[in-house]
Amino acid sequence: MDENEQTGPTPPTAPRGRRRARSVVAAGVAAAVVLGGAAAGTGYLLTGHATATDTASAAVPSWSHGGAGRHTTSTAVDAATRSATTTEETGVVDIDTVLDYGTGEAAGTGIVLTSSGEILTNNHVVDGATAITVTVVATGTTYTASVVGTDATDDVAVLQLAGASGLTTAPLGTSADVAALAAGDTATAVGNAGGTGGTPTAATGTLVALDQTITAGDSTGANSEQLTGLLEVSADIQAGDSGGPLSVDGVVVGMDTAASNSSTTDTATTGAATTGYAIPITTATTIAAQIESGVSSGTIQQGDPAFLGVDLGQGAGVTISGVLAGSPAATAGLGAGDTITAVDGTTVDSTSALSTALQAHRPQDRVDVTWTDIDGASHTATVTLTAGPAV
Repeated sequence: MDENEQTGPTPPTAPRGRRRARSVVAAGVAAAVVLGGAAAGTGYLLTGHATATDTASAAVPSWSHGGAGRHTTSTAVDAATRSATTTEETGVVDIDTVLDYGTGEAAGTGIVLTSSGEILTNNHVVDGATAITVTVVATGTTYTASVVGTDATDDVAVLQLAGASGLTTAPLGTSADVAALAAGDTATAVGNAGGTGGTPTAATGTLVALDQTITAGDSTGANSEQLTGLLEVSADIQAGDSGGPLSVDGVVVGMDTAASNSSTTDTATTGAATTGYAIPITTATTIAAQIESGVSSGTIQQGDPAFLGVDLGQGAGVTISGVLAGSPAATAGLGAGDTITAVDGTTVDSTSALSTALQAHRPQDRVDVTWTDIDGASHTATVTLTAGPAV
């Protein structure tokens, strides 16, 4: 994540693509990878269906994080998938998000952890969300959701549905179930393929390998992150499936998070030619338990981050390029061209320093912000931070 995303979105009058194409290299395999999923909205790139080109090889797969896939028109479901059965959709939810205060939309999948409405999903499904709704596919009931916590490093998030009770939970596997997995096992991925909602799709394949590693970064090769210990499966996981269950013998053993569609195979006529990746369910639920217990760490963010409401320029220092209307920064009188110089009396001289200062706070904290305006005059104001987009 870049510093701009940690400190606030661009105002709707000048939106920027939070869901950007990102290049990824799977362990030992050169590949072009797209992370994040499709997001519809002004200024937003439809990643997840966009294909990055790897000029070093003419026949490499294009990778997708399998993530959000909300569109203004329905996306055709690949012939390698089918409608999920009633049993397969048990404990599955569709997740719809509004990005950056209405400048975009996205969608993905989640897994019901508790009858009271705790939902497990990928962090990238809710990244940048400022409003989240969740639909239980078995009943069609829709709830508003809040972020309990996220782990961007391991791509795990936990949501809480407002007013939910009596939900049917997913049949989660145990550590023994995961330990018993072997290459060749038949596995089925279920999710909101294409982000179209309704009956989930199901894609069946075989486990190819265990304990796999992929390295992800943006299209420039920067901001790389590594996901380890993944299950590799030859199932046609698609954009929108992220956060959905991967099951073996009816037991959920993984959470879908990435997929690769071969650019040289016609999947509509020859069947799936996909390599998918899922986080082992015990890994995901262990992180979820830490989130639920209130743990904060170098990787876990509890709830929504504290939010000032500024977008920063790309040059040196902390010069503001935009301020979100109605945000704490706007209320304090900050504007484009101003330069933030201190938070609570501590000098900040870079976007990362400002991000670090804000990460030490929670929404509703009061902080003193000092800045220099475009005429060189210094100002200090006390602002009350609000809840920002999910990270």
